[in-house]
Amino acid sequence: MPDSIPRAVFFTKGVGKHIHNLQSFEAALRKAGIAQLNLVRVSSIYPPGCKIISHAEGMKRIRPGQITHCVIAEIRCNEPNRLIGAAIGLALPADKHQYGYISEHHGYGQTEKKLGDLVEDMAATMLATTLGIDLDPNSAWDERREVYKSSNLIVRTRNCVQTAEGDKDGLWTTVLSAAVFVP
Repeated sequence: MPDSIPRAVFFTKGVGKHIHNLQSFEAALRKAGIAQLNLVRVSSIYPPGCKIISHAEGMKRIRPGQITHCVIAEIRCNEPNRLIGAAIGLALPADKHQYGYISEHHGYGQTEKKLGDLVEDMAATMLATTLGIDLDPNSAWDERREVYKSSNLIVRTRNCVQTAEGDKDGLWTTVLSAAVFVP
């Protein structure tokens, strides 16, 4: 069986609007630059040794129609002016031989900053529990972030967030964020 562990990942996001629900999703995929791929949703493990690359570099490694694994968050609505958001978070361990975590979340009424903090916290919390870091689940993200830093076990978090307001005329609006794995 060939090695199916991705060597790299890139992050992307997009917004699409259309009279039809599915076509708004397609428009968001196009805006994100990944509409030409056959996307397979996977769960939350960031492989050891995986490299974060740019969208442009990632697209050089794949061809249209290729089956491509990704962690994707998406949400759609046709309610005028309703704030929607989709976000991906990443937490990387200090030990490059250890796997990291990717989180995804979508929802209503949350700002880009709030969504970004939430998905980073979710990814870091999942990683922290595998590393044996003791956390108070009721503490704020900023307090937990300091615990992660002081432990020297989690070195970096990041996020990719897309928000939009529902189209004022009631068109379907889709937002998505994705971590796309490439060979």
